[in-house]
Amino acid sequence: MLAAYRSLEPLVRVGVQFAVAVLVTMNVFGLLHSYASNAVTKSRRSPVISVGIGLPSLLVVVGLTGTGYLIVDTSIGVFFGIPLVILGATVIPVVLAIGLTAIGCTLAARFGTDRLWVGIVGGALVSGLAGLALPATVAVATLAGALGLGAGIRVLFSGVGTARPDERTVPPANKI
Repeated sequence: MLAAYRSLEPLVRVGVQFAVAVLVTMNVFGLLHSYASNAVTKSRRSPVISVGIGLPSLLVVVGLTGTGYLIVDTSIGVFFGIPLVILGATVIPVVLAIGLTAIGCTLAARFGTDRLWVGIVGGALVSGLAGLALPATVAVATLAGALGLGAGIRVLFSGVGTARPDERTVPPANKI
């Protein structure tokens, strides 16, 4: 799979990554609109916390998916491997879409607009430009995945507790 990816011309990789990012992100935001929008807002409000939660979680999800992929050919693989691969195939694209949109919204805010569709296109452009080099693709995917998964986890558990869900509790940056 990696050899097939590297055999493509750089401009083809850019176009394919841009198109796939736009299509997947539009599907994710169409199916999970309020959850994905809340996750983008939460990741933009406090990205360091989202990455701090999301990076270890992303490593666990990718590790479980890789383990499932490796054990699919064994005798226990049908029972244990396929659910792990399905877990990764459903979680990873969603969190990448959320993370890329958050990155795109942050970049678009630097140019004076803060609309969600501009963030989707901006995130897809970042994903496409990362297609010029494999290390850049891995770096952008890692950052977007960690940002999206951390924000997704925070939105999922934000209703738990006595504090207001929109209030940031760690760190108390602007409180005196």
